[in-house]
Amino acid sequence: MKSSVFFALIAAGVVATPAFASLELAQKKNCMACHAIDKKVVGPSYKDVAAKFAKDKNAIPMLAEKIQKGSSGVWGPVPMPPNQVTADEAKTLATWVMSLK
Repeated sequence: MKSSVFFALIAAGVVATPAFASLELAQKKNCMACHAIDKKVVGPSYKDVAAKFAKDKNAIPMLAEKIQKGSSGVWGPVPMPPNQVTADEAKTLATWVMSLK
């Protein structure tokens, strides 16, 4: 019974899948201008990021901090600037990226 209610909510659009919601957030926050899911653009692909940090138990908080504060030197000479996201948005984006293994 519970699963049929869940599927009904999904079909009605009441429950968004995390991957869709996070892709939407990445698009809204202009992350996709420099990143793509499966290919290098200016920055690395999200799948490459997930693979690089797959064994790092602190990957999500570390990536969330890099999303908020910016980063340089990890993927080459082009720095990633700080992004205008909340801590919760950064964590959502980092969690989504790490799910793309």
